[in-house]
Amino acid sequence: MMRMSRHEFETLVEKALDGLPEEFAELLDNVAVMVEDEPSAEDLESVGLDPKEDDLLGLYLGVPLTERDGFYGDLPDRVVLYRGPILRVCTTRREVLREVRDTLVHELGHHFGMEEEDMPY
Repeated sequence: MMRMSRHEFETLVEKALDGLPEEFAELLDNVAVMVEDEPSAEDLESVGLDPKEDDLLGLYLGVPLTERDGFYGDLPDRVVLYRGPILRVCTTRREVLREVRDTLVHELGHHFGMEEEDMPY
């Protein structure tokens, strides 16, 4: 398990966001990326995971672009990255950065309407 302060972890999340391709980043005008320490039992159950056995690295909360209509509201969609589970699966700072980037891209894929089997990670 990797140890890292919340501030350092959030800095890696910002670095991952800054590293997104420009055309990808331009489509994220109403998406909030957040860091939480652990997923709630409700978060785990919402994606079919057992709170006693499974870890969740990230979660997309919102309506995919492919499912929106002309009446979609102004509240931002959210991508949540879970610091504890990510640090538990990594042993180096480099691994944390890679996992943050991969999880971020995966969850943003949901924002763009991709299904699990279509994800790059």
